Amino acid sequence: MEKDQVPQDHGALEGVRKVLYATDKNGTYTKVKTAGWEPENIALDQAWEVINEKVEAARQKVVTGKASPLLFHLEKNMITKGMLAELSGVSWFKIIWHLRPSAFAKLSQKTLEKYARALNISVAQLKKTE
Repeated sequence: MEKDQVPQDHGALEGVRKVLYATDKNGTYTKVKTAGWEPENIALDQAWEVINEKVEAARQKVVTGKASPLLFHLEKNMITKGMLAELSGVSWFKIIWHLRPSAFAKLSQKTLEKYARALNISVAQLKKTE
């Protein structure tokens, strides 16, 4: 692609500039800043739709008492149980158990603080779905 043909389609990453390589008039590759291009923006928008649907489904499970707020925060932060285990120091098996509302309600302050620290939120925020 030639330097003057690099797309500048603003979209999902508004304000973010990326660097692509394109050829200049001498045929030499050079760095060119781009705001994005339409196919990339469409794909990113679709990916965010899926993520937002998963977060909302998790929130609904918490509201209806089918899951603990921990599930909501996993989806919201786009992390797996394994990743949370690494970040918090809580075993993967215990995390699965703590996804149950009854188990989450009985968690010690120390365990809640481990989760909150791993998710970079307060304990109060951990208990909510906002």
